[in-house]
Amino acid sequence: MGFLASIFTWWNGAGFSTRLFTRRHGREVGRDAAGNVYFVHRKDPRRRWVIYEGSNDASRAPPQWQSWLRGQIADVPDKAMPAARTFEKPGLPNLSGTGETYRPAGSLSRGGKRPAATGDYQAWTPD
Repeated sequence: MGFLASIFTWWNGAGFSTRLFTRRHGREVGRDAAGNVYFVHRKDPRRRWVIYEGSNDASRAPPQWQSWLRGQIADVPDKAMPAARTFEKPGLPNLSGTGETYRPAGSLSRGGKRPAATGDYQAWTPD
């Protein structure tokens, strides 16, 4: 992303003023697997924020880091959270509007064919 884009757009990552504020007042506390960088204010540790790798979308931060950002856990997730269990899947960003969006059977985007009614349904009619 170019310098001018960082000044005039907020949706493509941190803008110029956010980067300046972070440099002056922030202390990096961690990074996640997606490349997002998490900061805490040097003077007020209750102030926390993230600079996303890529577009600004809160669903790009994993649940553990979401808990830290909201102050639900005091320490960073690596120290405060228990180890991941074997059945846990990694988090995914919001897939709405992409080709990976969930489309159940019968949805118009999958052809719109639903299974036939089984006969146990009777439509309501006004009297």
